[in-house]
Amino acid sequence: MALEIYDLTHRWGHGMPEWPSTPGINVSVKKFHAKDGIYQAEFEGIMHRGTHVDAPLHVTENTPTLTGYPIPTFFGTGVAISIPKGKWEVITAADLEAASPAIRPGDIVMINTGMHHKMADTDEYYAYSPGMYRDGAQWCVDRGVKMVGVDVQANDHPMATKMVDHGLGPTHPHLIDEYKAYTGRDVKEDFPDWEAAHKTLMVQGGIPGIENVGGDLDMVTGKRCTFMAFPWRWNEGEGCGVRILAVIDPDQTFRFGGDA
Repeated sequence: MALEIYDLTHRWGHGMPEWPSTPGINVSVKKFHAKDGIYQAEFEGIMHRGTHVDAPLHVTENTPTLTGYPIPTFFGTGVAISIPKGKWEVITAADLEAASPAIRPGDIVMINTGMHHKMADTDEYYAYSPGMYRDGAQWCVDRGVKMVGVDVQANDHPMATKMVDHGLGPTHPHLIDEYKAYTGRDVKEDFPDWEAAHKTLMVQGGIPGIENVGGDLDMVTGKRCTFMAFPWRWNEGEGCGVRILAVIDPDQTFRFGGDA
């Protein structure tokens, strides 16, 4: 038996691309081997950076924190699916219904739009990416999906975030006119609610949503795998970095968390 283990996360740390809001992160070295005999770094910032998972509390008051998700939610079988998307396109319920391998009730789902190749401190990745909105998230809830990861900037399409006239926004008001010029429609016509995918997945469905999936995602896309992505045991946590692992047994002699 030789299990194949793949890492579906982006690098984390100083200089990593960050979502365009403040505060960011600061990583500084506090102790050096030559001076102190040990090496020690200090981190200051928020956890909604890089490959991370959100809790319901992040988007809705008086809802569960990270520890409100049952531990088995973060482990099990599922699929990595290809749903290629370009600028401002939407990951729809129809896309998920047509995915291959087929998504089963209880699956963990990792969505590969191709955007993880463009993960960088750029407008292309953060402001012009594709993304999910309410109908795709509702499909996941209705299908009984266990956990969802997407290789884009957030669980929601960028036009459903505070970049435009939602919530604390607009932080990027120029995108409102750009979207109108590009699509011929108003942002609020297509995305009337703030972070509807977040709220549908996490608050309504109890489904953890992972943002900025990457790493070896292409190597497992189109396959059924065992996934695991555990956040910290942080009682008050509303978001946390995760290391996503995908495990495949090429001999099909050993199975985790259900049928392969």
